[in-house]
Amino acid sequence: MPGLLRGVARTAVISGTATAVSNRVSRRQAGRWAQQDYEQTPAAPPQQTYSAPPPSSPEPAAAASMDTKIAQLKELAQLKEQGVLSEAEFAAQKSRILEL
Repeated sequence: MPGLLRGVARTAVISGTATAVSNRVSRRQAGRWAQQDYEQTPAAPPQQTYSAPPPSSPEPAAAASMDTKIAQLKELAQLKEQGVLSEAEFAAQKSRILEL
C-alpha cells in the first residue's frame, strides 16, 4: 500500500508541476503576442472634444413688451370668438405669447 500511495502522490506532484509550467508558458507567450500587436498598430488619431453650441441670443425685451403681448392676446380672443381658432389652438398660441 505505501508503494501505491507514493506512486499516486508522485504522479500528482508531477502533474501539478507540468500544469503550472504550461500555464506560465502560455501567459508569457500571450504577453509577447500582445506586445507585438501593440507595437504594430498605428497610433490612434487624437480624439476630438465636443463643445456645446453657443447659446442663442435672447430676443430684445423691447420687442416683447407687455403692451405688445396684450394686443396679441386681444387679437387671439377675437379670432377665437369668430370661430377661426379652436380652444386648443387658442390655448397653444396664448402660452406661446406669454412665454416670450
